[in-house]
Amino acid sequence: MDYKEAGVDVTAGYKAVELMKKHVKSTFDKNVLGDLGSFGGFYSIGDYASGEPVLVAGTDGVGTKLKYAFIADKHDTVGIDCVAMCVNDVVCQGAKPLLFLDYMAVGKLFPEQAEKIVSGVAEGCRQSGCALIGGETAEMPGFYSVGEYDLAGFSVGIVDRKKAVTGADIKEGYALVGLKSSGIHSNGFSLVRKLFGENKSELESFEPRLGKTVLEEVLTPTRIYVKTALSLLKEYPVKGIAHITGGGFIENVPRMFPRGIGCEIDINAYDRLPVFDMLKEKSELSDSKLYNTFNMGIGMVLCVPQDAAADVVSAANALGENAYVIGKTVAGEGVKLIGAV
Repeated sequence: MDYKEAGVDVTAGYKAVELMKKHVKSTFDKNVLGDLGSFGGFYSIGDYASGEPVLVAGTDGVGTKLKYAFIADKHDTVGIDCVAMCVNDVVCQGAKPLLFLDYMAVGKLFPEQAEKIVSGVAEGCRQSGCALIGGETAEMPGFYSVGEYDLAGFSVGIVDRKKAVTGADIKEGYALVGLKSSGIHSNGFSLVRKLFGENKSELESFEPRLGKTVLEEVLTPTRIYVKTALSLLKEYPVKGIAHITGGGFIENVPRMFPRGIGCEIDINAYDRLPVFDMLKEKSELSDSKLYNTFNMGIGMVLCVPQDAAADVVSAANALGENAYVIGKTVAGEGVKLIGAV
């Protein structure tokens, strides 16, 4: 018995790498040194050597949203989710993402499927302006079902230490500016799957409130806010940034505040996406539970002085976002939802 008979086809691995290369190279910039195939990826930070450069790293995966990719047999967008979950975290500290690595584990390696997955990763890297300098594909027969896989990633960014966003300067009375999400993003899917189910024919039925099928809605890629955030940081006094991921508003917004600062969020300050109304109806959860699970239509929150809020909203909208003033900081701890039921 050889390796192929045991379930691992190394020739499929070689083909997958060849198919991936064009997508990976599309993300390269002048700082990428060498080519694919080495044991490590090289990236020069010579352009960023002035001041006191600090590296900021983040890692995450797509999670059980992948189940819907398997049902739809659609694999070219989950890579965007993978990148987004990492780079959106990194930019919260004011860092520019430089590079990305992915890790894909499969039950059986199908080169064409792997190419589609990596094409999404490359698209996410292009959207965030970072280079995909390497990765790993692991064929693990008997561990994952044939046709299924897991996908995770890792990003490294850089920021001058004096310009790092730490939240330390946030005070009572600052404004919170929310940037609209593209949908559920890539969090809460263990609950989403219970509520929407996994029946393909039902998921592929048209939902008038969504203007698309449920399956199309749940597979909408996570919005990447990196370029918007970096642009705003150059022009405005952004004192804190929160990426609204697992744990929703309740867990993530306070992560950017210093001790003794909490916030009030007006949940009626923006138009909630229809998918969240559907989740509310199906789950019968209170707003406090929903805002502790999903992003509820806001994927990133910026904390700025009140006198800068209107300008930040206008600038974000000009950059292609849908931005709203959704609340303010207060003395205390945690998040108070105004208008919650």
